[in-house]
Amino acid sequence: MIDRFRLRTTLIATAALLGIGFTANSVLKAADSTVDFQKQIQPILAKKCFSCHGPDEAESSLSFASQDEAFAETDSGEHAIVPGDIEASVMIARMRTEDEWERMPPEGDPVSDEEIALIETWIKEGAKWEKHWAFEPVAHPEVPTVDNARWQANPIDAFIYDAVASKGLTPNEPATKRDLVKRVYYDLTGLPPSKGEVDAFVADQSPDAFKNLTEELLASPHYGERWGRHWLDLVRFAETNSFERDGPKANAWKYRDYVIRSFNEDKPYDQFIREQLAGDELDEVTKESMTATGYYRLGIWDDEPADELQARFDALDDIILTTGQVFLGLTMNCARCHDHKIDPIPQTDYYGMLSFFEDLTPYARRGDLSIYSQVDVSSQSLKDRYAENDQKRREIEKAMHDLEQSGIVKMSAPDQRATEGARRDRNRVLKAKLRQHLSDADWAKYESLKRDLEANREELKNLPKRERVMGLAKYRKVDKPTYVLFRGNAHSPSDEVGPVFPTLFDVDPPAIPDVEPSEDRSSGRRRVLADWIASPDNMMTARVMVNRIWQYHFGRGIVRSTNNFGMLGTPPTHPKLLDYLANKFVEEGWSVKQMHRLILSSQAYQMSSEGDKKALGIDPDNELFWRFDPRRLSAEEIRDSILAATGSLNRKTYGPSIYPELSPEVLAGQSKPGDGWGKSSITDQNRRSVYIYVKRSLLTPMLSAFDFPDPDLTCEARFMTLQPAQALSLLNGDFAGQQAKQLAESVRANDLSHEDLVRAVIPRVLLRSATDAEIGDGVRLMQSLAEKHGLSDDESKRLYCLSVLNWNEFLFVD
Repeated sequence: MIDRFRLRTTLIATAALLGIGFTANSVLKAADSTVDFQKQIQPILAKKCFSCHGPDEAESSLSFASQDEAFAETDSGEHAIVPGDIEASVMIARMRTEDEWERMPPEGDPVSDEEIALIETWIKEGAKWEKHWAFEPVAHPEVPTVDNARWQANPIDAFIYDAVASKGLTPNEPATKRDLVKRVYYDLTGLPPSKGEVDAFVADQSPDAFKNLTEELLASPHYGERWGRHWLDLVRFAETNSFERDGPKANAWKYRDYVIRSFNEDKPYDQFIREQLAGDELDEVTKESMTATGYYRLGIWDDEPADELQARFDALDDIILTTGQVFLGLTMNCARCHDHKIDPIPQTDYYGMLSFFEDLTPYARRGDLSIYSQVDVSSQSLKDRYAENDQKRREIEKAMHDLEQSGIVKMSAPDQRATEGARRDRNRVLKAKLRQHLSDADWAKYESLKRDLEANREELKNLPKRERVMGLAKYRKVDKPTYVLFRGNAHSPSDEVGPVFPTLFDVDPPAIPDVEPSEDRSSGRRRVLADWIASPDNMMTARVMVNRIWQYHFGRGIVRSTNNFGMLGTPPTHPKLLDYLANKFVEEGWSVKQMHRLILSSQAYQMSSEGDKKALGIDPDNELFWRFDPRRLSAEEIRDSILAATGSLNRKTYGPSIYPELSPEVLAGQSKPGDGWGKSSITDQNRRSVYIYVKRSLLTPMLSAFDFPDPDLTCEARFMTLQPAQALSLLNGDFAGQQAKQLAESVRANDLSHEDLVRAVIPRVLLRSATDAEIGDGVRLMQSLAEKHGLSDDESKRLYCLSVLNWNEFLFVD
């Protein structure tokens, strides 16, 4: 234990001698708390020191990129950091000196007084250079024993209760059954229950009532729609290419359906990983696994790049960025141009990862949009029939060509030259003069071959359509090594590298298969990468996924920065719980639904969202999970809930995307107004929002108003904002207005008094009976609309319906 009084005195005295304006609070704060190297010191070194003493540069042989380098002797024979000895640590003197030639850093913002105080405290405490928590193997923590039996039954609860109790707090009481049923319906399916379903659950006094409801919802086909949408956010799902033309990605919707179906079937997460990263290289390649490789085709694609080589590396960077953040929780793309400034990821690791993806072709080739990305997954028998038809056509065409040539050699020189030119010139000559140069027998044979060719074409027309999916159809020949690109410049290759796993994982080098380069055969490298990522020994994969599952249940992850487990990410609030869940996930066969069951059965999940004055004072951000956070419905949940309330929702699952009707003003926002936006029937337009066509240059305005993510980049968590465009969308938008009319019609508003209309509408929208106060308020509103504003009774009733669709109770869970 350090002598904090002496340290405080030393800091104040030093500050006084140097004329530095330390505040007492800043000194005390630095002196009275153990400094966290990762959270407090590492960012200072990276921001203020790395430009001269970091991974790229090590002036005077001093680098702060690692502990050994930082503690080593410099060229001058001194030590920048001497653990436990501030006086011998010359970095402190160099940061404090008034001599501008000696002060560090020499340029930019100086190190602040508070930052220097933190560094001094850290050095005094021994300059502990801890390894980052996420770069340690997953631990096997013991479940804590707590003094509350109700919070001991589920291991999750024991970890949560232990943390909450350590701060002198107690977790919230259970939520009401009415709140809980609404919470779990939205959580698992993204859809509201009906009032009848709410009332049935409230009335069910069975101890297994919630467990049974959970199982029912997990078995619903709408579960995959809700949880599949989470994954689509992560992998930046869209159905167009972006850029000016923003052309369509054919069959992209089949990848979306693959994701939804995978969650519905509770596909083991390790298999889910392998299928997307290497579905074409598995021991058993299927239509489903080939559809999964559509993962590689989801990014933006420039059909007319200024620099094709740079465009290729930009596309690979997008793959590395997405793969690193989504599966491993690492921002590896930072090392494209230089060694990572914070995390231990050198530039060679980045290009080692890139080397795994060397066989990836671009999304398409201008002039042929299908060659690289449209995979024929038809049955083998149908493929054989197409191949047979194709072979027969080639044989007929060759026989015809031979006969044509036998006639051409007898033609005049000008005619012969014409047949060697453009196809149209050849056909013109053949049509006019071939008969003259063939014998009767050869001409009869030629005419017969023409009839055979026509029959072949008719046969082709009558064959069943080939089934195609978006995925990896062709490969790039991997016949050259991968190079580190100097400063990320595609035209400046430097050192040669091969496929390697990031060095921070400290694992054996990958065994890369020796495969003959071919456009029709993959390199096998991605299978190696996929197997490593999906391994139970990978210290990141299970942690990252269980943290995501937790986030989508509780509103934020145990690690808030769910795409970044690196040093600039937020540390876990409950690290032992995170590791416990990661182990459990693997032990349970990587089953997402099993993780749902564990979480949903916890007291932590079933808590009330009520505020508590003491707890809010101590933990206002609910870092400890002492309550269940209330949340606003997502964009899709709002739209789908409106459709459900009005009785319009089409619950059909899977299939091609649908196109809601958009106003001319919205369509005019494109370079070609309305280009690429289809027209769906009203019934199809009322399908769930997950099936809406995602056009990068024309996102559905209502969804965008409620924080639908930018599909160009992976989205780890949606911002849940409250802003004016949302009110405008729900009060003035065409969709809301149409659905308010539909709601009025569905309850037969014309036949109801104002009182009865309120009694009919509130249960449909809010899933409960109307109160006397709400009936009075509703009646007064409709009377005011008619008397003061001269609206018809029908319009007054429609606007009342619209008002209820705007209530906070409708837009918020809990």
